[in-house]
Amino acid sequence: MSARAGWRRRAIAVGLAVAAAIGLLALRAALHVSPWDRLRDAGDGVATGSIHLPRGGRYVFACQCPAPASVVVAGKPVPLRDNGNPDLRAKGLVVGSVDLDAGVAPLEVRAPRGARLMWHPPGRRGDPEYLPASSLSPEPPERAAFDAPGTSRLDGAIALGLALVAGALATWWLWPALRRTWREHRAVALGFGGVLVLALAARLIDLGGAGQTFDEDTNWSAGKNYVENLVALDFEPRAWVWNYEHPPVMKYLVGVGALWADGYGPARAVAALCVALGCALLVPIGARLWSVRAGVLAGGVAALTPHLIAHGKVVGHEAPTILWWTLALWLCLRAFDPTVPPIARLAAPAPGGAGAAPEPVTPRRLAWRLVGIGVVLGLAVWSRFVNVLLAPLLGATLLVMSPRALRGKTVALGLAILPVVALLVGLLLWPRLWSEPVAHLEQAWAKLSKPHAAEPFLGAWTSTPPRWYFLAYLYATAPLGVLLAVAAAGWRLVRRREGRAAAIAAALLLAPLVVALSPVRQDGVRYVMPSVVALALLAGAGLDEVARALGARWRHAGAALAAAAGFYLAITCARIHPYYLDYYGEQVGGPAGVARGKRFELGWWGEGVDAAVAYVGRHAAPGARVHRECVEALHLAWWRADLWATLAPKIGEAEWIVVQPAGRPCPVPRDAALVHTVTAQGAPLVRVYRRDPSVGR
Repeated sequence: MSARAGWRRRAIAVGLAVAAAIGLLALRAALHVSPWDRLRDAGDGVATGSIHLPRGGRYVFACQCPAPASVVVAGKPVPLRDNGNPDLRAKGLVVGSVDLDAGVAPLEVRAPRGARLMWHPPGRRGDPEYLPASSLSPEPPERAAFDAPGTSRLDGAIALGLALVAGALATWWLWPALRRTWREHRAVALGFGGVLVLALAARLIDLGGAGQTFDEDTNWSAGKNYVENLVALDFEPRAWVWNYEHPPVMKYLVGVGALWADGYGPARAVAALCVALGCALLVPIGARLWSVRAGVLAGGVAALTPHLIAHGKVVGHEAPTILWWTLALWLCLRAFDPTVPPIARLAAPAPGGAGAAPEPVTPRRLAWRLVGIGVVLGLAVWSRFVNVLLAPLLGATLLVMSPRALRGKTVALGLAILPVVALLVGLLLWPRLWSEPVAHLEQAWAKLSKPHAAEPFLGAWTSTPPRWYFLAYLYATAPLGVLLAVAAAGWRLVRRREGRAAAIAAALLLAPLVVALSPVRQDGVRYVMPSVVALALLAGAGLDEVARALGARWRHAGAALAAAAGFYLAITCARIHPYYLDYYGEQVGGPAGVARGKRFELGWWGEGVDAAVAYVGRHAAPGARVHRECVEALHLAWWRADLWATLAPKIGEAEWIVVQPAGRPCPVPRDAALVHTVTAQGAPLVRVYRRDPSVGR
């Protein structure tokens, strides 16, 4: 096929994709019903109808409009004000809250027609989300009907359709290479698929078992708002102020899931898929660096590593970070390949003793491949700012992989293409940067640079831990068996002098740790998740080396070792389930040992708070007095509607006391009886105490 014919086919494919996207957006415009259209216009700026309340508790209502505005729900007036809050004023919001029971209630809204109506049902906080039309009805409660209340499934279907169009276009573009890869390297393709299924299953099983975690609600709500903006083609500045301190790509991903349910399940499933793909990409990465078996073992270790499972169950920045880093590394490993490269060890000696060099490519082809790598770098950086540290990994990998004749051009093209493409990706994908980009980036950094709360570290409370903080956490949060396999990999790399593989694996391990030079030293391994992936990759190489050594004496040594490693990690996961975020290795005494010595964080994400709150909800009498100030993740303690009105600000007045024991000391009265404990492998995450009902009355 001639070059001209090839470009013609690509132009036709892109044209068809654009036409499909336009058709989907037109369909959405034709079928969409706004919240105002679901209410009855009573005149004089008043709209009436009914609202579906999914849970009992404290509701927040808001309007992106100038005051005065108000909401009346179930006969309870909710004045909406900004109360002088500069953040609310900057976002044009007026806000109010009210305690309500679950069910269907009459609703009256007084606001300028066309203003953006917003809310937060119990269980969410931060910037409010757009009030879905599915939760509203123009009829009174006795006649009101709702279809999937709390969701925006039309927008979700349109967003999913757009994602499928983009995925189909990318698959078509890469289809020749994918087809040849399947034919020539079937073991890698099968290993990729097997690890993907294993990793996805490990994360989807009991997806919400750990309960709501710290920032899920903020990410979920902002993502939902952003995807609704995109399918509505709403690029007004006021529509892009939600959670503006973080870039939007992660929120786009989880937002597609957030539109499908009034809960975190579908959005968490998106996170699970991102991490599972990251685990599966270790198969071709390991195959390039060492062998197919090393890649499959690395992917299997990652699939069953507790903290990689944990962040595949959370609506957060970590899941897409894992995907972008592994995808970018794989693309760099093949940057100098012919169209379809052979799978071979980088350290394999060529005739004459020289290292096997990839076949050179033309500068033009290399430039286009660098554009693709720059797009992934941009997706990473605009998912999370700290992912700018992916750039050193890409530079190191490209230098190690480049043939000597192309090294100078690789440096020049990389410096010219990668940062420019990454910046353009951000400018294209973040409408907030379309006006005053420098000022808006400064606002984001100003919010992110605020000092974080103190946390336990090696027996002391500190907000300024030492530079080796992340190294301590990587050691403590890795299963002991994985650390032993990593040690075997170190021995292998030195013994076999696998310089390229060693350099690339070290870059993946160390590049994320550069964040320790900044003030961002907090939250365990959250900011260095690619380093956790690097440990899994090295563990695969170590297990492969052990299998090779044993295989000289026992034919089935490799299969037996893989089975033993899988059994060990499966037992490890089963013991900590569902609180994978609180896993610590045997080398530090496990979670129970960490709790005794207050060495590291436990329950910081709010794990187990939902179970403790549910226990109080089942056993507390109406109007019981509950003290919640001993809960570090305070915003996750969502009580029954009647308990909000009787919360006890002083612990001495409380009948029920909920405590996160890993947090700051809580002066529990001596007459309080421990009635319930949520534990993670012997470590207490949340405790519930009860006192005599007459106390404080």
